Amino acid sequence: MMKMLLPEMLALLMLPCLLLLMVSCSGKPPEARLVDGRLRPCPQSPNCVSSEEQRPESQVAPLAFQGPPEAAWQALTEAIREEGGKIQQQEEHYLWVTFTSRLFRFVDDVEFRLVAAEHLIHVRSASRLGYADLGVNRKRVEKLRELFKQKLGEQAGPL
Repeated sequence: MMKMLLPEMLALLMLPCLLLLMVSCSGKPPEARLVDGRLRPCPQSPNCVSSEEQRPESQVAPLAFQGPPEAAWQALTEAIREEGGKIQQQEEHYLWVTFTSRLFRFVDDVEFRLVAAEHLIHVRSASRLGYADLGVNRKRVEKLRELFKQKLGEQAGPL
């Protein structure tokens, strides 16, 4: 029988703990969706961005569009699916989506609120767990914005 080295033994002992941690990293989904008809405010932690946020460090611009709101909503859902999001709840003017990180399987919640009269879609992206997100939520919103614009252009057809 071969003697195990200390680092190998530690690795074998830590593996089940790491697997358990990864499985439990999904966190709980947020309870309230809209508060007084608006997306919920971000917490004080730097792991959330929102177009309806008052604090500059958590602000992002809403998604703007021209044309019918239905076309914008369709373009948004296509962009979300292309980026790997899973639609959890879809209503006429509200959309809740989850994104799961590849490595540790962390779940982030992204919400959208359509304001058809203003040709805007407000967005909120927040991590369920942890304090900081290293800019992941802001980058996700900007990537979705880019795909959204692209999808809207595809719907309009060539000029």
